This record gives sequence, structure tokens and C-alpha cells, in this order.
Amino acid sequence: MTFKNSVIYQIYPKSFKDSTGDGIGDLRGIIDNIPYIASLGVDYVWFNPFFPSPQRDNGYDISDYCSIDPAMGTMEDFDELVAALESHGIGMMLDMVLNHTSTDHEWFQRALAGEKKYQDYYYIRPPQPDGSLPTNWVSKFGGPAWAPFGETGDYYLHLYDPAQADLDWHNPDVRAEAAKVVNFWRNRGVHGFRFDVINVIGKGSQLLDAPLGTDDRKMYTDGPDVHAYLRELNEASFGRDEDSVTVGEMSSTSVEACAGYSNPGNHELNMVFSFHHLKVDYEDGEKWTSTPFDLAALKRVLNEWAVGMQEGDGWNALFWNNHDQPRAINRFGDPGRYRVESATMLATVIHLLRGTPFVYMGEEIGMTDPDYETISDYVDVEAHNAFASLMETGRSEREAFAIVHGKARDNARTPMQWDSGRTAGFTNGTPWLRSTNQARINVADEEAEGRILPYYRRLIALRKGQPVISQGRYLPYAMDHPEVFAYIREHGGQRLLVLTNFRAKQAEIEIPLDFTEGSILISNYPERTLDSTIRLEPYEALAILISN
Repeated sequence: MTFKNSVIYQIYPKSFKDSTGDGIGDLRGIIDNIPYIASLGVDYVWFNPFFPSPQRDNGYDISDYCSIDPAMGTMEDFDELVAALESHGIGMMLDMVLNHTSTDHEWFQRALAGEKKYQDYYYIRPPQPDGSLPTNWVSKFGGPAWAPFGETGDYYLHLYDPAQADLDWHNPDVRAEAAKVVNFWRNRGVHGFRFDVINVIGKGSQLLDAPLGTDDRKMYTDGPDVHAYLRELNEASFGRDEDSVTVGEMSSTSVEACAGYSNPGNHELNMVFSFHHLKVDYEDGEKWTSTPFDLAALKRVLNEWAVGMQEGDGWNALFWNNHDQPRAINRFGDPGRYRVESATMLATVIHLLRGTPFVYMGEEIGMTDPDYETISDYVDVEAHNAFASLMETGRSEREAFAIVHGKARDNARTPMQWDSGRTAGFTNGTPWLRSTNQARINVADEEAEGRILPYYRRLIALRKGQPVISQGRYLPYAMDHPEVFAYIREHGGQRLLVLTNFRAKQAEIEIPLDFTEGSILISNYPERTLDSTIRLEPYEALAILISN
């Protein structure tokens, strides 16, 4: 078993299962549901951070890398969780947020207290001669990327929330601390690591303004030092384990850079997350807009990354959903009329592609965005900031909320829907974030008579049993088709043709004659007779296998 024929399940611990009644998910809630996780057939579970945090950014502002947030449990709970997963043949993948710390972290607090050693851990700069901020960079959460460093008159860099101070990786002590964090968890039995926004650690030692009219992200993303820093971290920590599995989240990146990060010859990471395919419903590149997704653009991006990573001997982490994205079924499918078909079609696209599929909790039962009605339903700081900004541009409250409702990260953070009860079986108390449609979408019903959960289990099993899926080459097919995304996989004398209809109407597509003699490997509609022209039903997925 390698990362290439593995499937990874993502859990947002705060929303998976609450065992104490305080409305917040915890480690014991996860332990109690490991049989369900194991039933999926997954090989690793990626956990979003459950370290101590003031929760300005839902746990991505870490104040102690080597402890467990008391709201989530204890270190004893953690050790039990590792052992319980291992007993089912499942590895643990932890989220390493090493670009920045919480401003509550001991390092930052000691820097504020005047300790030069720890001031050198961060980007602390004076204002420019004219009194303006050190650079004109914009925070990814809105507003300037600089905040006052205490009463010193200087500023510290925060590419994200002001409570998240960027670490200066030019400092060898910072790099040693990062390796020490990874090794702490390795010594507790963890051999999977996901590195948050890791391609922004290579900022220059001299930070410069972005030229007017240019994208300031280019000033700090995919810098030349990222590769060297990753190789050093690999050698000093996870690279010492033959069975380690690593994935890097890459912000505003390129195919070329990611092929380098994940090329095995470079000894950096196993695979990478990129987000270009999830920006095809951004108007003029802006997230906080409301526009239908562009299928031609989606196909082009998926194809570019499949081809480019293959040519560069890199490896993609494949996903539609995670804790930072609204549910894909709402963005790319029809959750009202064709929820089952949309969910299974989208799953087919990524599970049969070249790369390692990630399944975000609830995706496997077809969870959708919540039916929220006001901004007060949301908790996430990014959503509230976006709503305020949209109102400032003259949008009505209704217009601003509609845009936020379509793109908010909390859409994916609503609690796992275990049953149809008032709190979706998530808690006996008041959940930190409200569920709205658990009466019709929940695990209990899917287990009893659902179609989505069994389909996911079949897809996961196919990756393990079919080398053409886990190892095969990728070839584009019918890229100019207006409704269908199709591709071919090839390996060891076998060829697999994958057809997926992204529209709520029938779509015809011609297929190569040799595939008319093939067998249907998987389909989300009743099996059919194969012909040279296939009429796909709304949101149909069909995979045809032939052997030479």
C-alpha cells in the first residue's frame, strides 16, 4: 500500500462528534465512531488542528504545537485515537500550520516582551520613510497584511488574520523548531502530515511593495527558497520514515512549482493540494461574487493539472470539498433535483483520476450547504469580514448575504449529520454551528437505504483493486464537449474511459469503438448497453474498462 492507491478521509474535529454535550466535537467523539470511518475503506484520516488555540481562525491560529486543546480532549485521548485507528489499519495525518503562529504563542509573546531571539522568529519591520506600512500587501482575510507590533512603532506581518503572525523561515532556528514539532508527533505514532499554506514560507528576506496594478501574492508565493526549506524539513523529520505520507497545501501556485514539490526525486512532499479548479465560479478572479461555474474552465484546469503533474512526475491530492470550501454539490451539481446523482458523479471524477482522493466528512452521504438565512448564522471571521466589505461597496444586505451564503467556509463546517434528530446526532447540547437539513440527509438513512454512501465505498475499493486507477497514465478525451468531462486511464494493457455529465439534462457523446466491447466498471445509473454513441442522463457517471 502506498499513497498512490490510498484514500484519505478528512475530519474537522470541531464538527465530527461531541462526546461531552458542550456542542464542540472532540477526540472521544471520533474514537467512538472509528468503526464507521473504517467501514469506508480509507487508509488515512487527516485531522484539522486540535491544538490549543484562541480560535480566531478555527484552530489555524495555534498557540501550542505540542499539546491538545482541552476542549478537544487530552493527550491520553490522542494516544488512544492513534492506537484505535491503527488497529483498523488506518494511519493518522496531522495538520501542520508552520507558516504562522497565534499571537498568543509563547514565541510571539516573548518577542513582544523584547526578547531579540524571538523577535527574529517573525517578520517585524519599521514603517516606510513616508510613514506607510512596510509593504502594500493585503491580508487574505481582508485589510492590510501588517499590524502594530505592540507599542514599538514597528509592524509584524500577518498574511492571514492579525492573530496569525507569519514566521520567518530564513531563520534557521525557526526551521529547527518546525522539524521539532513534526518529530514530536512522529514520536507519538503519527506518520502523515498535511502542511498548511506551505508554499508561502519562502518569502524574501527583503519584503518589497507589489508594483501598482499587480497581484501582491506574487511577491511572497512559491519563492525560490520553498524547495530548499521542504527538503531540509524532509531530511530532518518525516523523510526518516519509509511509510510517511505528506501533502502540502499550495496557495496561488502553478503546475510547474507543484510538480517540483511532489516529484519524488526532489525529496520534498508526496503530493499537493491546489485550488484553481475551485475558482471557476469566481467572477474576474474574485471569490466574493455570485456567478455560475464555467464548465469549460473547470475541464481545462483539471486537464492542465493532470497532464502537467504527470509530465513533471508530480502527484495531485484530489478533492472537491474541505473545511475551507462550500460544498461542491451546491457549486457544481443540483442538490435539489439530482442530489444523489450529483454527489456520485462528482465523486467519480476525482476517484478515477490520477492522484490521491480526499473525502471530506459528510461528502460521502451527500451533505449540502446549510439553509442559513442571515449572517448571524455564520461564525467564521472571513464570512463576517466579507459581508461587511460587500455592504461597504453598496450591496444591499440581501445581496451581500446571498454572495456570502454561496462561498462561506462555514458551509462545510456544519456538524456531521449522524441522524435526523434536532442536533443531527452530533451533540446532546447546543452545537457550535447549526445544522439545517439533517431530516433528509444523514448517516443512519444512508446506511439503511442510501445510494451515495455505498457508491463511495465502491469507488474506494476500486482504487485498491484496479492498478489502472492508482497507477495508470491520464489522457484527455473529448475536451471540447460542452456538457461532459471525460478522460482515459491506461496501465498494463488495460484502458479505462470515464464519462461524467455535469448538466441537469441528457448529453450525447461518441466513444471509441473498442470501448463498446468493454465492461462497465462503475456507474451511478442502472447499467446500460454500450454503443458508439452514449446518451448520458443528468449528472450521470460511467466508467468503461477494456483489456487489450
